[in-house]
Amino acid sequence: MHVAIAGNIGSGKTTLTTKLSKHYKWEAHYEDVENNPYLNDFYKEMQRWSFNLQVYFLNSRFRQVLSIKASGKDFIQDRTIYEDAFIFAPNLHTMGLMSTRDFDNYQQLFNLMDSFIQGPDLLIYLRASTSTLVSQIQKRGRDYENSIRLDYLTRLNERYEAWISEYAKGKLLIVDVDDINFSESEEDLGEVINKIDAEIHGLFKTA
Repeated sequence: MHVAIAGNIGSGKTTLTTKLSKHYKWEAHYEDVENNPYLNDFYKEMQRWSFNLQVYFLNSRFRQVLSIKASGKDFIQDRTIYEDAFIFAPNLHTMGLMSTRDFDNYQQLFNLMDSFIQGPDLLIYLRASTSTLVSQIQKRGRDYENSIRLDYLTRLNERYEAWISEYAKGKLLIVDVDDINFSESEEDLGEVINKIDAEIHGLFKTA
């Protein structure tokens, strides 16, 4: 089984991935942040490094999906390949931070990769307001995230909502992060797990 967690920067994807991996004994695939050779440069000079960064993420997540499907094991994935293609890259293009030439090239790469993969069995979307995102980004204190603009997070949120409203790759569970604190409250985490259990049982029934 392949479960994936989607959500904006600071929504709690990595935290929830870790907790669910431990609870269900699923293997976890994390977003390659620490070893990403472009991330620091991107936040300093978005227009120069946007295409490089997005191609790096696209390649990384495509390899993750292939590895997950080939393993035959139960996996949980921190962020999906679809978020790169439908949210981050188009947002950079709209903001004038990625040229049309680079964006068209990127889209062709994604369309080719997409033809070889399937969506996750269950997608968990972490919905969070911009104020919640800012608060959680500040708490974790990553230096390269200090320069993230408020309007950038807001635009991403708008794209996330548009993408989720039309999502049809598999089962979908929405968790409102503004109303729940699964990172610190065991009770809140249990509530999320109960909802996931219900979705998983539904997957088995339709299999």
